[in-house]
Amino acid sequence: MVQQLSDAELEIMKIVWGNPQDVTLFSYIMDRLSAKGKPCQKNTLIVLLSRLINKGFLSAKKIGRRNEYTTLVLESEYQTAQTKSFLDKVYEGSAKGLVSNLIMGDLLADGEYEELQKMLEKGK
Repeated sequence: MVQQLSDAELEIMKIVWGNPQDVTLFSYIMDRLSAKGKPCQKNTLIVLLSRLINKGFLSAKKIGRRNEYTTLVLESEYQTAQTKSFLDKVYEGSAKGLVSNLIMGDLLADGEYEELQKMLEKGK
């Protein structure tokens, strides 16, 4: 089972998942965090990356004086696991309850309702 991530860990994983390269360097993560307006101390980032390795989300390979990080869990796998967990906790496993709440609560942006309708029709 895929573990849940803290907000800070998820922010790092989004950077790694969004990196077009196969490996992600420490400096790339630091730069992206700063660019997002969320600068991080070097030691804090080291601790967070260590936690992600321990949780099985990343692997690290030391190349000289730098670490190269590789993702072990796909973003879609994490999203699916978290969605299932949310459905189970909040809607007792009912996807219908979630979709109904999105529609009735007027929580869908313009065009999303039609997109969902098309997706459901394709899935039949």
